[in-house]
Amino acid sequence: MDLKNSIYQHLSKTLTPKIAALNEALVSAKESRNSDTKSSAGDKHETSRALAQIEIDKLEMQLEKTLILEKELQSIQLNKKYDKVEMGGLVITNQENYFISIGIGKIEVNDKIYYAISMNSPIGEVLKFKKVGEKISFNGREIVVEEIL
Repeated sequence: MDLKNSIYQHLSKTLTPKIAALNEALVSAKESRNSDTKSSAGDKHETSRALAQIEIDKLEMQLEKTLILEKELQSIQLNKKYDKVEMGGLVITNQENYFISIGIGKIEVNDKIYYAISMNSPIGEVLKFKKVGEKISFNGREIVVEEIL
């Protein structure tokens, strides 16, 4: 469980500063939009405000997606025992190792490579509900589930 907890903490530490940076950028963009004084060229002012609003909308969407990832990560039960591949399982295979959680991708923990993937990712879909000893074929490779933590 220490390994799974380390991977979980790594993912959490990845999301926290991203959320803070997005919040900061959002506040800055709103301040910029709101402090933009109307110039004598009214069209230029309106264009500037419209561009600022587009940036705000984009930042809000990114923040919302990142908060959803954080919520999904927090829903994982680290102490649960897994007999099949499902959300929260650390899947050890003969090829790579996958933490079924959020789609962050390749991470390094304790000098080993793991892939944080969502259950809806292509490999997650193929691994879904597989048990120890079962084989899958993915991208022309045969992958054997060796252990699920």
